[in-house]
Amino acid sequence: MIKLIPTRIPIKVGDKYIAVLNEHTAHKLDLHASDRVLIKNGQKGEIRALLDITDNDEIRDTEIGLYGESWEKLKAKRGDKLTIRVAEKPISVMYIKDKLEGKTLTKEQIDEIIKDVVEDDLSDVEIAYFAGGCYTKGLNEEETVNLTKSIVAHGSTLKFHKKVVVDKHCIGGVSGNRTTMVAVPILTSLGLTMPKTSSRAITSPAGTADTMETLANVTIPGPRLQKIADKVGGFIVWGGGVDLAAADDRMIRARHPLSLDPEGMLLASIMAKKHSVSSTHVIIDIPVGPQVKIKTKKAGENLAKKFVSLGKKLGMIVKVILTNGEEPIGNGVGPILEAIDVIKVLKNAKDAPQDLKEKSIELAADLLELCGKSKKGEGSKIARKVLESGQAYKQMMRIIKAQGPSKKPLIPGAYTQDILAQKDGKIVEINNGLVAHIARTAGAPNDKGAGVYIHKKIGNIVKKGDKLYTIYAEVKERLKYAEEYDLNGVYIIK
Repeated sequence: MIKLIPTRIPIKVGDKYIAVLNEHTAHKLDLHASDRVLIKNGQKGEIRALLDITDNDEIRDTEIGLYGESWEKLKAKRGDKLTIRVAEKPISVMYIKDKLEGKTLTKEQIDEIIKDVVEDDLSDVEIAYFAGGCYTKGLNEEETVNLTKSIVAHGSTLKFHKKVVVDKHCIGGVSGNRTTMVAVPILTSLGLTMPKTSSRAITSPAGTADTMETLANVTIPGPRLQKIADKVGGFIVWGGGVDLAAADDRMIRARHPLSLDPEGMLLASIMAKKHSVSSTHVIIDIPVGPQVKIKTKKAGENLAKKFVSLGKKLGMIVKVILTNGEEPIGNGVGPILEAIDVIKVLKNAKDAPQDLKEKSIELAADLLELCGKSKKGEGSKIARKVLESGQAYKQMMRIIKAQGPSKKPLIPGAYTQDILAQKDGKIVEINNGLVAHIARTAGAPNDKGAGVYIHKKIGNIVKKGDKLYTIYAEVKERLKYAEEYDLNGVYIIK
């Protein structure tokens, strides 16, 4: 045990408690980076912190550096003397090692790992190792069920007093796929309850939450969400704002740098979010194509079986549909451009993207039939009527009003560049990944008006000089950054 004087590092690092020692002090105490220490400030407070080590002489031998959260939690002041001692690593670290060695984890072991993830008692490196173990050694069905239940148990939940609560989810990979924002108003206008929590973008130009945020508030506390759902039947919000499946959000961040997406974690991640909002009937959309997560129909069908089986064990009825993942859905890629597409579809505008309209109708129809709201084969007719009559648009306006409308207009970025066809021919391929990279480089999703607007789709016949797509940016320099990509490589024309 040793006493050190705290010095404040004027940076906040999120939820974790982190302390910093200089090399000399760390060596004296036989401490290493990422070790854990117990820090006590008399009767004011105590924390368990992760340790960083610096060779910078700004942290002296008699000092310990504290980032913002640690400083505040300890109620530290310059001149205090903090007691420092070594803390044991959580037992969950041993369980993570077990998984790396290929051992099957028990329900209790998985729960201990998830508890420590939520309590920020594991470093991002340790969480990444857990993901790595799941990626290389896999999770069996029992482990996947236990992981799903544990993620739900260690987060907030929403309860609805309805026998039927519907939901949908797309596993991702396709730009512009904003079917949620069309399907939710269709289904809730028919009296169904649909509490839709969505993600923000991680590697894409926009998540559903980013796009919905251009229309309405998406960060809403749980109790108010219950009232919104009771009033208008549902909502479209950011799941991170209500701490639903909190462990999953932390694990996604930790495994993102290596793009690790273990199948068991993918299943648990999606189904935990559905379970946390009391969903009873769920549609899972699996895009299939050479540039998305699921490359082949066979792989999609195998994953579909696992979703259905996991759903049964969680008390949910799940249907999986395999959809075309070869090109963006809709025309807009980026928050405002995607929101404009959605509004056009809901308003039945002549230039509304028909692929977004038809896919949204298909998903809504499947949910209507799955939960018994319509007879088999009649769901599409009902969903189309609700959409084309304007009923769904009116319902979307109710949802937006209930969540709190955005005060900013839907205006795309002022700086644009049109990319033209270099030759005559037929479009045979669109590079989804390159579209996403260009949109993000242009500023999406942080710059809501940035992105890419698609003018031509696969199968279209074009002539040299035809407009293929337009890049939008809110900042002129961003447009220049986007130009560093192979802008003519987005489309393959033969």
